[in-house]
Amino acid sequence: MIQKRIAQWALMAVAVPLAAAGARRLSHTLEARRGPSGMTRLLTKGADLLRPRKAKRRRFW
Repeated sequence: MIQKRIAQWALMAVAVPLAAAGARRLSHTLEARRGPSGMTRLLTKGADLLRPRKAKRRRFW
């Protein structure tokens, strides 16, 4: 039971962010070589669904 929870945690903490970063990097690489296309937009949207970029916190002082 606990091993299953550890495996689920590892998947969410490690594998999902790595997959999102890989999809984003692949999208940028393909876009640099061939220009924007439907596939690069799809990869970027998929990466944003997996792990959206958080807005930076604004500090006023």
